[in-house]
Amino acid sequence: MTRTSDRSRRFRLTLAGLAAAALVAAGCTLPAFAPRTDADGEAAAPGTAPTWRACPEVAEELVGRTAPGIRYECARIRVPRNWGGGAGATAGPGAGETFEIALLRARSTKQRDRIGSLVINPGGPGGSGVDTAVYLSFGPAFGGLPTAVTDRFDIVGFDPRGVARSSPVKCISDADLDASFGYDPDPESQRAFAGFVALSQRIGRGCGDRYGDQLPLYGTEQAARDMDAVRAAVGDDKLTYLGYSYGTLLGATYAQLYPQRVRALVLDGAVDPKQGVIAGSESQAKGFERAFDNFTRWCAANAGRCPIGPDARAAVTSAIDKARVSPVRGDDGRDATAGWIFYAVVSSLYTESGWQELARAVDRLEGGDPTEVFRLADAYAGREEEGRYSNLFDANLAVNCADEEERPSRERIRQLQSQWREKYPLFGPALAVGMLSCTEWPGGRDPYPTGRADGAPPIVVVGTTGDPATPYEQTSCITAAVDAYLIDLTVPREGLRCPAR
Repeated sequence: MTRTSDRSRRFRLTLAGLAAAALVAAGCTLPAFAPRTDADGEAAAPGTAPTWRACPEVAEELVGRTAPGIRYECARIRVPRNWGGGAGATAGPGAGETFEIALLRARSTKQRDRIGSLVINPGGPGGSGVDTAVYLSFGPAFGGLPTAVTDRFDIVGFDPRGVARSSPVKCISDADLDASFGYDPDPESQRAFAGFVALSQRIGRGCGDRYGDQLPLYGTEQAARDMDAVRAAVGDDKLTYLGYSYGTLLGATYAQLYPQRVRALVLDGAVDPKQGVIAGSESQAKGFERAFDNFTRWCAANAGRCPIGPDARAAVTSAIDKARVSPVRGDDGRDATAGWIFYAVVSSLYTESGWQELARAVDRLEGGDPTEVFRLADAYAGREEEGRYSNLFDANLAVNCADEEERPSRERIRQLQSQWREKYPLFGPALAVGMLSCTEWPGGRDPYPTGRADGAPPIVVVGTTGDPATPYEQTSCITAAVDAYLIDLTVPREGLRCPAR
């Protein structure tokens, strides 16, 4: 697993927790999902212990090998589709039915003085905790967890309901996903805007026709209740949890629902549970614009490594403008439209190692070769070479729209598109237009609870000062503080600040 491989790049993006997409207002980049096989076995009924089986093939599929000294085991459990009435409920959507939740446990052969399980979620929503548990098992040399943690905890990942291997929601066609990612990120004319409205309506109808009144069951509160079933399945009296990006919202919701069952929660790259969709989208637009400014400054100072310098913003803007008129066609028959270029940019802004890749991709596009643009954009979208997509964005849309109380009108979105174009010229319009996805969504709403988690022990929240979305730069200072909290329940001093690496 090297820095230059697609697997490694996708791993980095997973842990970074990408959090913006014009398709769904908030999304993330995940590695390719390992296929579910019949060997996963029968799912344990609600309230019963699962049967664990060895599953090294998951790591081999994702990474090409298993981590040294790590054993992988998989299991499946059943949970009520609708926790409102509990298992066997007789009223409401999904009454008496169940979802299957896929689990993976990574256990070090050097484990001593075991504390319990560390349950993890990578964010999204739509991210695979099974995949992420595999990646985190490879240790700090690959951006994974410190051995101080893996020596004391099983690392347990689960795919939330509707995600990857857990009764996946799938209702968006590959063609519509291609259309969404390829669409102009700033449809300025009324005709272009109406076209994106129509695309959002078509996607919404397809999901509504398939899932009907059960769409709200994919929301965060239901998934947080599933986490308590995961806690019970791994045999822990209390939950120890690490959540990234959207995973922080899932963890905070769990603490609201089950404060007495929390042992330790680390919420890394915290999402504000009370922030509405408009405020959240503008915050991301501002963050991405700032990250892009950092990229352009790097280009100006590193001319030998940035072929589109010294004015990288002008080069990227020019490439997008040209693509609106005469897009370059790739070897697979796709046109490198403004949308695909935009997502290549988004895909590259989370780590400095991505900046040189972006500069090279835009430079080659100018020379008539869109290969690198498509590679970057496809990594973000989770698009395979054959044009197939995972269910990442289906699940993302279902969860976000179930959670969201605020659904701005088309007229309001159109106003924000214009206003944010002035404030955040590259990213503002896309983040505004992205809100159409939930505006045109047919499903009902199931907002999660917010407020203080009264009765819970201290919870560690890691904030960000420089990334475009939510993740915090890993530093030894943060690692030491989090390790001490997870292992010994030593709470970091209030207001602790750590320098960037």
